[in-house]
Amino acid sequence: MFRRLIISLLACIALSPSARAQDAKTQLAASIDARRAEYVAIADRIWSLAEVGYQEHASSKLLQAELTKAGFKVDAGVAGIPTAFVASYGSGKPVIAVLAEFDALPGLSQAAEPSRKPLVEHGAGHACGHHLFGTASVAAGIAVKDWLARTGGKGTIRVYGTPAEEGGGGKIYMVRAGLFTDVDVALDWHPGSVNDAGPGSSLANISGKFRFRGVSAHAAASPWSGRSALDAVEAMDHMVNMMREHVPDGTRIHYVITSGGSAPNVVPDFAEVYYYARHADAKIVKEVWQRFESAAQGAALGTGTKVEVEVVNGVYALLPNETLARAIDANLRRVGGLTYTPEERAFAERLAATLSGDRVDIADASRVRPFARSDAGGSTDVGDVSWVVPNSGLSTATWVPGTPAHSWQAVAAGGMSIGHKGMINAAKTLAMSVHDLMTTPALVAAARAEFDRKRGAGFVYAPLIGDRKPPLDYRGAAK
Repeated sequence: MFRRLIISLLACIALSPSARAQDAKTQLAASIDARRAEYVAIADRIWSLAEVGYQEHASSKLLQAELTKAGFKVDAGVAGIPTAFVASYGSGKPVIAVLAEFDALPGLSQAAEPSRKPLVEHGAGHACGHHLFGTASVAAGIAVKDWLARTGGKGTIRVYGTPAEEGGGGKIYMVRAGLFTDVDVALDWHPGSVNDAGPGSSLANISGKFRFRGVSAHAAASPWSGRSALDAVEAMDHMVNMMREHVPDGTRIHYVITSGGSAPNVVPDFAEVYYYARHADAKIVKEVWQRFESAAQGAALGTGTKVEVEVVNGVYALLPNETLARAIDANLRRVGGLTYTPEERAFAERLAATLSGDRVDIADASRVRPFARSDAGGSTDVGDVSWVVPNSGLSTATWVPGTPAHSWQAVAAGGMSIGHKGMINAAKTLAMSVHDLMTTPALVAAARAEFDRKRGAGFVYAPLIGDRKPPLDYRGAAK
C-alpha cells in the first residue's frame, strides 16, 4: 500500500508542464461548473433589468458585488463613468485584463420564447447578449483568482466593467484615462450564433447628433414667419444620401431622426438627426464625418436655421492579433460547442423558422469553426483597447445559428438555456486562455511583438471623441 502511494506521488511530481497545464484547465472548468447556477441567475437578472448604456446601475452593482465577494479589489466609478469599474486580484506581472459588458439595446424587449412577444412594449432588451458577456467574464475572472489563490501563482487578473458599448463608447474613456497602461494582454468575447476564435477586424465609427434650431410659427396662418428645423434635417439627409455614391468603397452611413416636431400645424423650431459613419480605416471615417458637418452647415444656411453638432462616439477598428487568437482557439476547441437537449432543439427549430435569409444548420452550434480571419461589419469600442494593448476574443453560440445580433431572436435565446450554455463555454475558454498567458511568458512576448509590428513605429493613440466627457445621457430624449 505504501509503495503504491509513493509511486503515485512520484508520478504526480513527474507530470510534464503540459500535463500540469491540462490538469489546471480541468480545475478551472470545474470551478465554473460548480457555480453554474449562480452565474445563470446573475445573467438572467441582468437580462431582466435590460439597462441601456450608462444607465446600467443595478447590473454593474450586481457584477461588482460578485467580484467583491470573491476577493477582488473593486474600484467603481472610474473614468468619470458611474457604472464603470475595475476589479483586481493578485500582484505583479503579467497583468491580464478580461473585458465585461452589460448594456442593453432600446426597443428590443422580448420574452425568452421563439415567437415575437415583447415583455415591455418598446422597452429595452439584451439583443447583443451583454448580460451573458459580463457574467461570463466575471466567472472567468473568479475562476482564475481561485486558481491563483490555490497555487500561489504570480500575476494579476483584472475584470474591466465597461458600460455603454452600444454607441456610448465606455471603453474609450477608460483607455483615455490610462486604465490599461500597465496591462499586458486584454481578452474579450461576444455572444453570437457560432463558436469562433479566429482573428478579425471591425469598422471604425464616428457617431453624433445634429441639432437644428429654427423659429416656430403657425403652419397655416403665418408659415412665412417660421424657419423649420425639420426642413434642415431633411435637407441634410438628402445631401448625405447623395454622398453615398461618392464615398470610398466599404463606407457605411446610417441615421435616424430622433426629433422632428410635435404637431403638423406648428413649424418645428427644433429637430435632431443621429448619424453613424463607418469604414475599416479611421482616417476615412474622419473625412466622411467632416463632409457630414459640411452638409449640416449647408442645410442650416439654406433653411435659415442654426445647427449644433455633438460627437457622441468614435471608435477604432479592431487590431487583430493572430498569436492570441490561436491560443484562444485551442482552448475553445478543448471546451467545444453546445449540445442541445430535445427541448432546446425544438426551441431552436421554432425560432429558426422566424429568421430570414439563407437556411442554416442548427447543428452548427455544436461545432467550432475552422481557424480563419473573419472581419465583422459592425463596430466596437474594444477596437480602442486593441490599439493600446494586445487583444483578441472569441464568440460562442449563445444564439440559434443564423440569428443576427440586435434582433428579438437574440434576446429570446439569450434569456434561456441555450444562451446560458454558450456563456459557460465562453467563461471556461477565457479562464483557460488567461492561464496560458500567466504561465507562458513567451506567449505574452509573442503577442506583444505582433502588436508592435502591426501598430507600426511611432503610433500614438488619439481618441476619435477628442476631449469630450462621457455622454452619460446619450440614450436620453433630444434636447
